[in-house]
Amino acid sequence: MSDGNTHSSNGSKKKSVLDKVIQLFRPEPKNKNDLVDVLTDAQSRELINPETRQMIEAVLEVSEMRVRDIMIPRSQMVTIDRNHSLDEFLPIILDSGHSRFPVINEDIDHVDGILLAKDLLAFGFSNSTEEFSLHNIIRPAIIVPESKKVEPLLNEFRSNRYHMALVADEYGGISGVITIEDILEQIVGEIEDETDEDIEEDIKLLANNVYLVRALTELEDFNEYFNCEFDEKSADTVAGIVLQELNHMPQKGEQLTLGHFDFKVLIADSRRMQMLQVTVDKKHKINGKLSD
Repeated sequence: MSDGNTHSSNGSKKKSVLDKVIQLFRPEPKNKNDLVDVLTDAQSRELINPETRQMIEAVLEVSEMRVRDIMIPRSQMVTIDRNHSLDEFLPIILDSGHSRFPVINEDIDHVDGILLAKDLLAFGFSNSTEEFSLHNIIRPAIIVPESKKVEPLLNEFRSNRYHMALVADEYGGISGVITIEDILEQIVGEIEDETDEDIEEDIKLLANNVYLVRALTELEDFNEYFNCEFDEKSADTVAGIVLQELNHMPQKGEQLTLGHFDFKVLIADSRRMQMLQVTVDKKHKINGKLSD
């Protein structure tokens, strides 16, 4: 009798757990929206945490994206001219902080290959008198169409062990570039590396009247700190007023003057600004602090 009761009790517990799982996925999702509802319900039941739900939803979104949706446009590509000497293009590599560069011939529509910055190390530590040749160290360029789905491209990146592909439009011209990092950031969010600026404050004094400002600093805080009156109804952040004035996503190094302030974009990608350098007119008096 005792054994029978124990078995019945365990069976009841197993059934209870199974019922919960079945209940979670019933009714069976018929489309993406139904599946998102299931994930939201799972989070509310504390079966998954919010970060897990967001990541799964991001994977669902990536599965529907095409390369054109997340590529870096050609106007923002950092390239190396095959006809330039090492002394000429090395500053470009050091300034950009990137690890891979399309090598072009004549113009951006004629790409000879991809240069990996690490392949230059051998020439920096070698005593060889052999003349440097960019042609000898560049790797083949992978070209994909704008219309290609992002999900299979990610699989190709992983299986073929390459991290960058050039994007071609319907006429065969180069319209941009895409990296494995661009895809992963759609799923897990921004990936910061050693070259990204790391400051704790939204506003940091660099020297005299020059400041480092996070692009997403609240405009209200910016106005208070710098004693100015940018329209807080037209934009929520400093990035907002810069975008509003330029009417396009600025590239790294792009500059803009608004009143007593010179803005220079220090860090940006194809989707967002991250860091700005703000130089204040010496005649303009600032508060230099925020109220508690």
